[in-house]
Amino acid sequence: MAREKGRKVVAQNKKARHDYHIEDTYEAGMVLMGTEVKSLRAGRASLADGFVEIDDHEVWLHAVHIPEYTQGTWTNHAARRKRKLLLNRSEIDKLERKVGDKGYTIVPLSLYFKDGRAKVEIALAKGKKSWDKRHAIAERQANREKEQALGRRLKGMD
Repeated sequence: MAREKGRKVVAQNKKARHDYHIEDTYEAGMVLMGTEVKSLRAGRASLADGFVEIDDHEVWLHAVHIPEYTQGTWTNHAARRKRKLLLNRSEIDKLERKVGDKGYTIVPLSLYFKDGRAKVEIALAKGKKSWDKRHAIAERQANREKEQALGRRLKGMD
């Protein structure tokens, strides 16, 4: 069988971009069991409650829901177990320093296959205040109205 090429997205955390200011993103490999990989290939996962924690210079992904593989046997995995992430030592040190600063956290943004290997995109993020969220929504709405007005003007409908 030929090796997979390209990027196939399994799950995205759209709420993370709404709730956090994204400072920096990293791509990390994941240590998975066989049934987890099969479940991911079936396109089943949820990053909604997921978060990343650094413990003893190791990066762990918590609360990501990968449901049990339906054809799995007694070797099936726990759906919400913690999973180890694979990053370079320099990246881990950089993340550890930044998370030590007040207000920073690490959140998963997307879960995907890249050239046949399961990857997770994580982001160093700072939480938004409620007025930041309202400001971002208002800005997005203003841009949408501006684009619509420009489109109407170009079509001669104005």
